[in-house]
Amino acid sequence: MRALGRAPAWSLPRHPGDALRLLAGVAILVASTAAVRDHRVGMLETDVFRLVNDLPTALFPLFWVVMQAGNVLAVAVVAAVVAAFRRFWLAANLVVAGVGVWLAAKLIKETVGRGRPPDLLSMVHVRGDPADGLGYVSGHAAVAVAMATLASPYLGRRARRIAWAVAFAVCLSRMYVGAHLPLDVVGGAALGWAAGAFVHLLLGAPGGRPGPG
Repeated sequence: MRALGRAPAWSLPRHPGDALRLLAGVAILVASTAAVRDHRVGMLETDVFRLVNDLPTALFPLFWVVMQAGNVLAVAVVAAVVAAFRRFWLAANLVVAGVGVWLAAKLIKETVGRGRPPDLLSMVHVRGDPADGLGYVSGHAAVAVAMATLASPYLGRRARRIAWAVAFAVCLSRMYVGAHLPLDVVGGAALGWAAGAFVHLLLGAPGGRPGPG
């Protein structure tokens, strides 16, 4: 993580790139929402879903473990670990972004009202406990991408790549277990990306390359 020196955490700068990421995330979210249909799934979306959902069942334990990184409870766990290293400002940022995006995802679900894959497609492989409620957007994808976006400026290159690889794997895992369709995941990821960028603009974020600390 980046050494902050003597400057107080709340004085971290705001960066124009985060404004661009916020706008891009919102644009993708709006576009994916406009493409969603309540009672049917397009051919391309169906093909992408089948490609992931038809992967071997033997991969389920691995996908299940990775999928937990998008659970809202993971926000509390990650924030607690970060706080244990005395990075209290980052921990607070993670809680704000993670819980905020989870609540936003629930609101969007109720507004759009799209069902889960088994409601819209036949022969869906449902692995683990069936997901209840509505499908669009994926809360797991939103939480995982929000935390990766939020933490990225505090991480070195290798750790940043790992964070984004985990977020991407969470998105795939939700299709693999039959809980979400591709647009659900795209919309959730866009929401998380926008939320992370918004928190950076609101509370500040480190700039430049992270130091050895």
